[in-house]
Amino acid sequence: MTTMKSMLRRPFAGLASLALIGAVPVAGAIALPAPAFAASGTLDNAVAALRGIETMRADFTQTDRSGQTVRGKMTLKRPGKIRFEYADDVPLLIVSNGKSLTMIDYEVNQVQRWPISNSPLGALLDPNRDVKKYGKLRNTGNPDVLSVEVRDPNKPEYGMITLIFVRNGKAPGGWELTNWVALDAQNNRTTVRLANQRYGVSVSNSTFTYKDPRRASRRPR
Repeated sequence: MTTMKSMLRRPFAGLASLALIGAVPVAGAIALPAPAFAASGTLDNAVAALRGIETMRADFTQTDRSGQTVRGKMTLKRPGKIRFEYADDVPLLIVSNGKSLTMIDYEVNQVQRWPISNSPLGALLDPNRDVKKYGKLRNTGNPDVLSVEVRDPNKPEYGMITLIFVRNGKAPGGWELTNWVALDAQNNRTTVRLANQRYGVSVSNSTFTYKDPRRASRRPR
């Protein structure tokens, strides 16, 4: 567990959430068999799929490059809100309130925060800015699988994220986000896979708040 906690505490290396800098292959997320390009989706399809998600809940599995895995529940609400709640044996919480991304470590009573735009997750939470401007299609060899690599070449310190969509007529925009692979500036790669996606569910804004462990740890004077 010590190694896993260390992986999770890196500034969102675990969020691939969301990943990949340089020439890191996306094969860790989904097989890419054929070298020839097969007609598939477009960047507009990816943007439409992300914009079409008003709210979503899903189970997620997060795996680092050494194969260690943790699980949890993800909740997303546009614009810009997301929550990664890990299983009970992982005392961490990751929350975005639409402006900043926060990691809360309840084991050591520590809170880290930085702008959404500085994280690979910015591509997921702000598709207008990132996916359309900085995204490019990757060859999947499968017309029903759409792979979009997003990174800002002028800001490599923000990392990179590759979003994978599968054609699904029941999902927003006809394409379902199934997983992503993220790489931070230190080449820490993480894959996040989603399952049991539910769209249009009721989600309160209070979902994206958290209990600050630093306040609880303060002793009265």
